[in-house]
Amino acid sequence: MTVLIAGCGDLGTEAGLRYAAAGHRVVGWRRSPGRLPEQIEGRAVDLTGTLPKVPADTEIAVIATAAGERTEAAYRAAYVSATANLLDALERDGVSPRRILFVSSTAVYGDFGGGLVDEDSPAEAGTPTGKILREAEVLLLERSPGALVLRLSGIYGPGRTRLIDSVSSGRAVLPAEPQWTNRIHRDDAAAAIVHLTTAVGTPAPVYLGTDEEPSDLADVLRFLAAELRLPAPPAGPASTTRGGDKRCSSALLRSTGFSFTYPTYREGYRAVLAGEGVRHP
Repeated sequence: MTVLIAGCGDLGTEAGLRYAAAGHRVVGWRRSPGRLPEQIEGRAVDLTGTLPKVPADTEIAVIATAAGERTEAAYRAAYVSATANLLDALERDGVSPRRILFVSSTAVYGDFGGGLVDEDSPAEAGTPTGKILREAEVLLLERSPGALVLRLSGIYGPGRTRLIDSVSSGRAVLPAEPQWTNRIHRDDAAAAIVHLTTAVGTPAPVYLGTDEEPSDLADVLRFLAAELRLPAPPAGPASTTRGGDKRCSSALLRSTGFSFTYPTYREGYRAVLAGEGVRHP
């Protein structure tokens, strides 16, 4: 079958390679298709402009766009406009994929004061960008009732080394108060995309993509310091939690038979520190 990936950046490319390895034809739409590996048929596409003809045999469409900057305008273009544009193109060309998956973010939940969050928790984002993501989700699910949304927590992995860099540079600070964080390795995020679109007979409309252990940021920083053989960072005031203070659960995703290669930050960051994998340009 043909898989269309709209927004074929690092995550979309990794998912595309996994679809291709399973024997599927993969078409990747992005502004710079020359950077895609040969297993993916690249097309130069501006997702907010006139879209090319959708392959008639497209059975899976993945919307894995990313905003170029953290502004409301950039988020609206990348998520709301691009999603609407793709749905228009599918209608225009008379193509009805068996699965449409939109990659969203747990930022749609806002702050829960450290409380547990799952798919049934109210998605009432406290930031303008989180609200725009939620708007894109609603748009998709209203126009395509059989579609599904995968809300990812913070992605880390090859080339995504912000926390590691903060520790190695001496800039990291241990928050004085507990500060819950949630994350998922890039490879597990890509595997979840493939799993939900190919291995689940009747998926739910929304899944959380996050590893099995919400973690206090201080614990993660201490772990990284130990792995780098550096002193633990000094204590200091808590930084602002961009996605809100909460503990996200992936129980529903795991109930579908999905298993994590990196179930906690320990396995994942050890792989990153060992130089495993590459970030796709």
